[in-house]
Amino acid sequence: MTLWMVRAGKYGEWENLALEKNMAILGWVKTPDLTNVQTREQLREILNKAYPDEKNRALINFESQIWPFIRVMEKGDLVAMPLKSRSAIAFGIIDGPYIYRTDLPENSRHTRKVNWFKEIPRDKFDQDLLYSLGAFMTVCRIHRNDAEDRIKALLEGKPLPVKKRGTGKQPEEEIESEDLPVPIEEMATDEIRKFISRKFRGHELTRLVGAILEAQEYTTNISPPGADGGVDIIAGKGPLGFDHPRLVVQVKSSDSPCDVKIVRELQGVMKNFQAEHGLLVSWGGYSGTVPKETATKFFEIRLWNADDLIQMIQTYYDKIPDEIKAELPLKRIWILVPEEE
Repeated sequence: MTLWMVRAGKYGEWENLALEKNMAILGWVKTPDLTNVQTREQLREILNKAYPDEKNRALINFESQIWPFIRVMEKGDLVAMPLKSRSAIAFGIIDGPYIYRTDLPENSRHTRKVNWFKEIPRDKFDQDLLYSLGAFMTVCRIHRNDAEDRIKALLEGKPLPVKKRGTGKQPEEEIESEDLPVPIEEMATDEIRKFISRKFRGHELTRLVGAILEAQEYTTNISPPGADGGVDIIAGKGPLGFDHPRLVVQVKSSDSPCDVKIVRELQGVMKNFQAEHGLLVSWGGYSGTVPKETATKFFEIRLWNADDLIQMIQTYYDKIPDEIKAELPLKRIWILVPEEE
């Protein structure tokens, strides 16, 4: 079994389409139909014409990702897709050859059929696997440190085998995730996510969300641990919280994604409390139908997943109470942004 990583756009813009249509998507919108390309030389010639202003190094990079997608990946191979909409990685089995789909939007026509079958939260992976899956590439093979067997065990619910460093011979001319710059920002976010997952479970996560809202100058009332009647936090503006906007919040600390039922429950709670706005914080993210359900409720409901929560913590960290800072010690650093091909 060969394990590949295929991203769904820099910002995850294709991931819902990929999951709904059961396929992996390659970008490179200027590249035409590659169905009849049989050699890397043919591919290079097409890329030279499609991207005449790119440097040779960039074209080699493009080729090293596009060629495996159209010709090297085989039916039965495992593919991983890091998700942006929630803190998880989707896994599927390649189930067909390269197809150029003219029925799809222009930026998502290069496809492979994939049967997506499972999502695993990011905090279940060893850090070295997250390094590989966080590579600055759209397509690459993941196999060093016995990654294929370890991820297969994780998917089957078995104990992770001991990793063997440096295993796996790199195919000729193939750029592998381990050869690329380390994604420092993503690494840092993964570390913060794991720490919060350990230290702020259950009601503690609600307390953390409450601290962020207070930093946003809301006056909050946090429900005590236990049954909460469908609302974890009530918040309003003004010294007593009587002013508008008024907000009700539900916080879910489970690793499982929330479904549309929870969104509808939140709408009912909003009516009961005469609140104009609702906030649903789900550490495990959301199932595929939730974004569609909330798309027409932009001025009523907001959804935060784990990454959204971490971003809010980073934005308002200076204003949150010292008690929370002591439990969640963070430090800002400056790093050089890697050059993107």
